[in-house]
Amino acid sequence: MIQNPSQDAESATRTDPILVIPYMWIGDFVRCHSVVQVLKTRWPNRPVDFLTTTLCAPLLDYMPGVRKGIVWDLPRRRLPLARYRALGERLRTERYGSALVMLRTWKSALAPFLAGIPDRVGFFGEGRFLLLTDIRWGERKLERMIDRCGALALPKGASLPAEWPLPRVAVTPTEMTAWLAKRGLQAGAHPLVALAPGAVGPGKAWPPAHYAALARDLTAAGAEVWILGGPNERQIAADICAAGGPHVKDLTGNDLRDAIIALKIADAAVTNDSGLMHIAAALGTPTIAIFGPTNPRLWAPLNPLAAILEPPETAGGAITSRRTADVAPQRVLEAVKRALTGIQPGGRLA
Repeated sequence: MIQNPSQDAESATRTDPILVIPYMWIGDFVRCHSVVQVLKTRWPNRPVDFLTTTLCAPLLDYMPGVRKGIVWDLPRRRLPLARYRALGERLRTERYGSALVMLRTWKSALAPFLAGIPDRVGFFGEGRFLLLTDIRWGERKLERMIDRCGALALPKGASLPAEWPLPRVAVTPTEMTAWLAKRGLQAGAHPLVALAPGAVGPGKAWPPAHYAALARDLTAAGAEVWILGGPNERQIAADICAAGGPHVKDLTGNDLRDAIIALKIADAAVTNDSGLMHIAAALGTPTIAIFGPTNPRLWAPLNPLAAILEPPETAGGAITSRRTADVAPQRVLEAVKRALTGIQPGGRLA
């Protein structure tokens, strides 16, 4: 539980908005909902906005406590000064009182500096002494991303809490009903399992052939299967649909909203270590997460998961050399069945 660390009158009277500049990866974006909750506890009357990319912007519609997003896509490997100046002018119009700069790059602190935001908080890195007003130290001692991001929402020198607030992604029943009707889909007649085969980073994706085998076994046991992801997963989705038959539907596309709502409707989800894993967990959907060369102690969601499946341990083997392919489809199928126990209509998956 986060207690209000600022007990003076200023904590209740300040109303100037706060800008959060997160890492622009979906999983880290979801993690930052814990940061929002910390800020709202510390500053209950200050609106919280996010700087966001087009990709991540839909998430903000489902994150309670966030007022709005400032959508501004910037290149990663170039410095278009005119665009940074334009962003600085855009931020200036919002009259932000504080900016939390999660990234360590000096470019990430440039727009808040140009906007003249009075309090610019971030960890030391890349010679940002002139760009930040509140420089924090010790980032590399914090192994977890949530600890690094959350520390910036606390007063300087404050101890980290034993537990952070759990991220929450909220979808209403009305939104789910409208989404199903718009796409001509139904839910509830059979157990519904969402598969999210996408992943960013080498070795993090469970093999498409394993997802295809899982889909085939799930549909044979009476489940419906939805494949979720972006344009990069369309070919994988087509292969999984071919293996699983007519009870497998390809719902990949360009709008993250589709995946968010579909994950909320699903009775269970199977994911890699990916952004959709964090979304599913924050939605409260029973999630089976497959880990390979990454450590779930550091990278799993704060929200409880139905199961974390890792490759069998090998003597002297490093985590970074583990292969997701060594997680057998039968193990995943059994984990899905356990997650669905008690909620499936016909009981065929039990």
